[in-house]
Amino acid sequence: MSLSFELIGTDGLARRGRLTTAHGTVETPAFMPIGTAGTVKAMMPQSVRETGAEIILGNTFHLMLQPGAERVAALGGLHKFMDWPAPILTDSGGFQVMSLKELRKLDRDGVTFRSPRDGSEHRLTPERSMEIQHLLDADITMSFDECTTWPVDEAAAAQSMRLSMAWAERGKRAFMSRPGYGLFGIVQGSTFPALRAESARMLADIGFDGYAVGGLAVGEGQELMFRTLDTTVPLLPADRPRYLMGVGRPADIVGAVRRGIDMFDCVLPTRGGRTAQAFTRRGELNMRNARHRDDPRPIDERCTCPACRNHSRAYLHHLIRSEEILGAMLLTWHNLHYYQEIMRGLRTAIECNSLCHWIAAFETEQGQGDLPEI
Repeated sequence: MSLSFELIGTDGLARRGRLTTAHGTVETPAFMPIGTAGTVKAMMPQSVRETGAEIILGNTFHLMLQPGAERVAALGGLHKFMDWPAPILTDSGGFQVMSLKELRKLDRDGVTFRSPRDGSEHRLTPERSMEIQHLLDADITMSFDECTTWPVDEAAAAQSMRLSMAWAERGKRAFMSRPGYGLFGIVQGSTFPALRAESARMLADIGFDGYAVGGLAVGEGQELMFRTLDTTVPLLPADRPRYLMGVGRPADIVGAVRRGIDMFDCVLPTRGGRTAQAFTRRGELNMRNARHRDDPRPIDERCTCPACRNHSRAYLHHLIRSEEILGAMLLTWHNLHYYQEIMRGLRTAIECNSLCHWIAAFETEQGQGDLPEI
């Protein structure tokens, strides 16, 4: 295997690990901010680093469209292009197979897309996805798959999963292995345990540097997602990192870590930052609400991010109401800082064998709601 993954400790099913790539080390459990088009929206690269993030996610499909993978490669690769010298994982474009359903034609060989930008036609196959991710210089390349829609019947989920498994095998053959770089397979099968088991077995037989669970957080709800993880995660190789794609809210992440997941990504903290949503240890706040307009307190009195350290709720409310860019920047920084605090807390708790106590305290605080009005 090209990536090094060291399991440092466990607490129940939860794992504390260390993933070493060509561009640095990632302590797990880890949350990856979304840098879809070569930028974490509303953040400077240094600001992302200051939140504690050690790895970010880029997207094959969007970077293929603009500015183009060949152009990024000619300019030194995605790390240099966006000034992110640390590890990068790239989503293969498989999610867009589902989300751009009206703009694509799917066949056994791959997918033909119409660009949502200008209507131009583009073709993605497992081999082309591997080529693009290689040109981007991704430390972690994701298998090209079809993210199964929700809701879906078992027959359709089986057909979708088996197509993804065929693509995974083709992608593995096309992947250019080298030290510090790795390829992750993606388990599909919707919420059907037998299909998830079949997918996990097939991927393990092919052999990957890591294993992702895809096709969740697409509308099935937390309870069903957790039930699917309960039956799927134990089937994944224990010596490889496990990645739950597109998840999620803080409670989703905590529950998935408890079930043995190591890596996460989600748009919520950055999208929330641009839409007046603040994630805090006491739950979520809408900073657009009038209740904040005269409030001199920070979003969270225990948070050390710039938004909480230097600014009041009243000021942030003013920025949001005035549609000032700084509001989105400060709230995004706060949200990413909070997510990284959760990951640090989980890592420490697993190391100390105190995860149950940490989760109990987390759930108690989340249940208390916002601080009382002043």
